[in-house]
Amino acid sequence: MRLRVIDLDGSLPRQEPLRRHIEAGNSTCIDAVGLAAQLRIVASRSALRSLVDRFKSAAGGEGTTVTFYGSGDFHHLTAALVATLDEPLTIVHFDNHPDWVRFPATTNCGAWVNRALELPHVHKVVTIGPCSADLVRPEWQFANLDAVRDGRIALYPWRHPPSRVWGRYGRTRCYRQEGGYLRWRNLADEDWSDFLHELVETIPTRAVWLTIDKDVLGHGEAVTNWDQGELTLNHLVTAIERLAAERCIIGGDVCGDWSKPRFSDPFRAALAYFDHPPRLRPKMEDLHVNAQTNAALIDCFTRVLP
Repeated sequence: MRLRVIDLDGSLPRQEPLRRHIEAGNSTCIDAVGLAAQLRIVASRSALRSLVDRFKSAAGGEGTTVTFYGSGDFHHLTAALVATLDEPLTIVHFDNHPDWVRFPATTNCGAWVNRALELPHVHKVVTIGPCSADLVRPEWQFANLDAVRDGRIALYPWRHPPSRVWGRYGRTRCYRQEGGYLRWRNLADEDWSDFLHELVETIPTRAVWLTIDKDVLGHGEAVTNWDQGELTLNHLVTAIERLAAERCIIGGDVCGDWSKPRFSDPFRAALAYFDHPPRLRPKMEDLHVNAQTNAALIDCFTRVLP
C-alpha cells in the first residue's frame, strides 16, 4: 500500500502519523497549496488540470495508492482521481452527504458523484452513512434521484426520516416509496455484518474505489468543516476490511480534516458561508482526533491492501 498526501490546506503534512510517513519516504507529498483557492468548494478547470498533472507526475511504485487531501471542501477530487483509471469499477462512498446535486453541473464538492458517473468505467456509486438535511425535500435541492431509481446510485442513510418527493421513484434496496415519501432504510437499525454481506453481493464490478469523508463520523472521532453524521470508526474499519477481503480495492481517498477556508474570490467565499454549518473554531487539541482517526485508517489500509 502506498500513501499519497496532497497538501491543499496545511491540515496534513505536520499531522502524525502522516508526517512520519512523509519523512521516511513512505508517502508522496504533493504541494498544491497555491491551487487551493481555485479548488475549494468549486474547482476551476485550469486548477484541476494543473493538480492532475502534478499527481500523475508523482505516480510510481507498487501497491494500491490511498490519497489524503484535507478538508471535505475538496471532495470533488475523487472524480479527478478516478478519471485517471480505466478499469470498470464501483465507488463505495462513506459520507454524511450524498454529493449528488445535478445543478450547477460543475466540479464541486456537492456534485462530484454525478461527475464520476459520467466516466464510462464507473458503473455505480454506493453512498453509505448520510444523516444530513440533503435528504429533506431532495428534489428541491436538485438531487439525482433518477440515478437512485435506476440503480446507478445506491444510497443508504445511517439515520434519516422519510423524504418528501413529488416524482415516482418506485422501490429499491435503499428505500420504498409510500405515496409522496421515500422511506429510507436506516442502517443504524440493522445488523452491520448483514448489511456488509448484502453490500458486497450487490457490487457489480470486481474493482472498488473507496472514498471516505470523515464527516460521516460523529464529533468524538472527527472535526470537520461540515455537519457530521453518526457512523462509528469501528463500523468504517470493519467495512474496509470486508470490502478488501471480497473485492479488489484498486485505490482510495480520504478527506474530512478541518481547515480554515481561504478564498481569493467572493463567489467561493459566499458558497462556503451559506453551505457550511455555523462557524466552527476548533482548538488544536480538538483537531488531534483527526490525527487519531487518520492513523487508524492508515493502519487498516496497511493491513488489508497490497
